[in-house]
Amino acid sequence: MAALTDIRFDTSIIARTRTAIRTHLARRAEYNRVYNELARMSQRDLDDIGVARGNIDAIAREAAAGY
Repeated sequence: MAALTDIRFDTSIIARTRTAIRTHLARRAEYNRVYNELARMSQRDLDDIGVARGNIDAIAREAAAGY
């Protein structure tokens, strides 16, 4: 009986790890998308939307954290 419980526990760990990896990859993709989109903008475009070039990383991290 103990062996059966251990197998279920291992399956649970694998499922949580898989979910964590998927979440991390989705957040990383969102970070990259936002960062690249802002980094490609001209200084004039960034000024129009009120973003300083030095804040692009922080904005991308914030966007990814909410994903």
